[in-house]
Amino acid sequence: MNPKLTDYLNSVFTPYDGVISVSELKADLLTDLQERYRELRAEGKDDETAFKMTIESIGDIEQTILEVANLSRSLERQVLTNFNGSNLSESDFAGVTAHKGQFKGSALHGSNFSGADLTGSSFKASDVREANFDGANLTDCSLYALDLTNASFNKTILVRTNFSKSGLDGAKFTGVRLTDVTLTLTDLRKTIFEGCLFDGVDFKYTDLTGQCFDGQTFIGVKFDKAALTKVSFRGATFQNVSFQPGFTLTNKYYRMIKTICFDGATMDKLTYVLLKGMGADLSKVTVR
Repeated sequence: MNPKLTDYLNSVFTPYDGVISVSELKADLLTDLQERYRELRAEGKDDETAFKMTIESIGDIEQTILEVANLSRSLERQVLTNFNGSNLSESDFAGVTAHKGQFKGSALHGSNFSGADLTGSSFKASDVREANFDGANLTDCSLYALDLTNASFNKTILVRTNFSKSGLDGAKFTGVRLTDVTLTLTDLRKTIFEGCLFDGVDFKYTDLTGQCFDGQTFIGVKFDKAALTKVSFRGATFQNVSFQPGFTLTNKYYRMIKTICFDGATMDKLTYVLLKGMGADLSKVTVR
């Protein structure tokens, strides 16, 4: 065995130490090169000539190694973000980065995602009860058919996040700015919102019956097709907010609008005119 070949490969492969597939390539290549070197020596080539010809025979090895390493790392990242069908109850994901993570059919009861960057991740048909998402980044995340009972969202980053057909009883959103978030076919009657700002949020076919939004801010929000009986907006701020029924305005919808409390709220003229035309009690509202 020629030690010079071993030293040469070690120098070339050093930047990729730890990448499994590259290590395997190195071992295979060393065996082939040693065999080639012995053949050249057997043909009468001197040591230096045989070594040079052996090295030249492998071509642009650095480019090959780079391609193998990139592919390996890509596959490793996919493995690290695929948690489908896993039992991860009470797992510690605090502070991790897991972009485009997959959590389908997973047991995540009581798991800690505080401060984690989960951008682009997908949660589907999973048990996420009592999970902690405080300070987590859920930008572009999809949360579909989940049980989020008693989950915590304190100062969570919610941008273009989609909640759909999920249970949020007792889930608590505190100090959150919800930006372009969609809540579809979701029961929010027992969800807790405190100190939140709703910017471009779409409450689509949601049940907000009896919900309390006192003192919170709504900008460009759509309450279209939402159940709003006895919702409280005391002291809330409205700007370009839409309230529309599923189809035409019916007596039932008018009656529902009249049960909403807007006492002490502040709203722009367009929102005010819209609600006034629906018969809402705006006697204690400030128009700006």
